[in-house]
Amino acid sequence: MDAGGVLRLTKHHGAGNDFLVVLDPDDLRPLSAPEVRALCDRHRGIGADGVVRAITGSGTAALAMDLRNADGGVAEMSGNGIRCLVQAAVDAGLVAPGTVAVQTLAGLRSVEYRLGPAVGLGYARVWMGHASLGAAITVDEPEGVRWGQRVDMGNPHVVLFGRPVEDEALRRVGPRLEGSVPGGANVEFVWPGPAPGQLTLRVWERGVGETLACGTGACAVAAAAHAHGEAGSRVRVHSPGGPLDVELEAGGILLAGPTQKVGDVTVDETVLCLLANAAQTRVGDVTAPVDRSHADRGPLPAVGPDGLSTEVANRQ
Repeated sequence: MDAGGVLRLTKHHGAGNDFLVVLDPDDLRPLSAPEVRALCDRHRGIGADGVVRAITGSGTAALAMDLRNADGGVAEMSGNGIRCLVQAAVDAGLVAPGTVAVQTLAGLRSVEYRLGPAVGLGYARVWMGHASLGAAITVDEPEGVRWGQRVDMGNPHVVLFGRPVEDEALRRVGPRLEGSVPGGANVEFVWPGPAPGQLTLRVWERGVGETLACGTGACAVAAAAHAHGEAGSRVRVHSPGGPLDVELEAGGILLAGPTQKVGDVTVDETVLCLLANAAQTRVGDVTAPVDRSHADRGPLPAVGPDGLSTEVANRQ
């Protein structure tokens, strides 16, 4: 918040997965869950899949990422969101283009960012850490699923590999599998194509619903498909919002794709307070109205000397 009583944000997207970014290097303006829901509301607010707050990092990290999904819940990591965060920080002069270390709830991530060929365009390659393949799962729908796999990318995923999924099945199965693990999971429906060695993905994201792309989801499906012999170590993953490129290496997974700045957003704090109270009422949580003192937001997760988060995100 500045002296004029307004909250300044920028809007960005990576392959159609869109985020509002708040630059708050001194950690002065945390956002409550109702405020995030109000900002992300596509009819009553600005509209986005989530809100990213950029804070000055510690240790080796230049930045720290405070990420909320559209429902206001805390998320550990986003491959598209972290690229949008770095683009906003570079545009504002907080960091320079090149390699930027970012502290997340999933651990330290490295982002190689370069300016794009036109105003508002950027391109980034993110070291995403390792994929941990969990238990195989079986499902009775949608039809045509050949195998299912739980995958941990620092956040939880359920990958279903088979044939193209219909809208109705996605909207029915996605929420059910989202709630199949404590705290919720992202659910990926993936199938081969459009070209040999490539994959096509639709995703139901926890706390959001269907999104046009998911960076951690693209990594999860590439890792699982590779383990099942369905893809090589370099995979182009197509989503409704556009393609992302995934490289599976011994040192971890690399995710690459474009970012687009959409514009600058200014929201009057008084208006945001009213919108947040209305959002809180709509979800039935009317125990305490939202105010602008921010005293109830709590501290950021503890960070160890190596710059890695020592606390796992608890979704609100």
